[in-house]
Amino acid sequence: MGQCGGHADREALSGSGSSAGGPDAAALPAPLAAVVAEFDALDRGMRAEMLIEYADQFESVPATVASRPFPESARAPRCESEAYVFATDRPDGTLDLWFAVENPQGLSAKAWAVILKDTLAGQPLEQVARVPQETIFKIFGRDISMGKGQGLIGMLDVVQHEARRRLRQRGVINGRD
Repeated sequence: MGQCGGHADREALSGSGSSAGGPDAAALPAPLAAVVAEFDALDRGMRAEMLIEYADQFESVPATVASRPFPESARAPRCESEAYVFATDRPDGTLDLWFAVENPQGLSAKAWAVILKDTLAGQPLEQVARVPQETIFKIFGRDISMGKGQGLIGMLDVVQHEARRRLRQRGVINGRD
């Protein structure tokens, strides 16, 4: 699968970052918890097959939301697949999520983009802001490279930044993320 990074030991990732920790399925938005449960019992081969199926569903951000050249501020940090994340406000105060993945071989980034869009769009911002990084490894498996994991975390970080920014604007949380 395409990578969002280089190749290294994945274990260094599990405890890093502000949203790390063991994901409690009850704390996840229900659609994301359902995806985690779906991947839970899969072996490596079936996991890869399902992730490819998700990647095949990827649709790039529409031109009405963003167009090339995409702003660097929307680029997911550490993602070698050049993923960009865009969030637009829904009338109910939640977000719609849009992604661009510039590397045509970036299957992992595309799969994660589809999962994030399908499971976090329309969910309460407080829940989006609290999705643990460990969720990525529950879905992609513990044997993904450190680089790929860092890129996928970068995509989640941008989504969470957008959720926190809106929560700050509403006075729900204070400070920077």
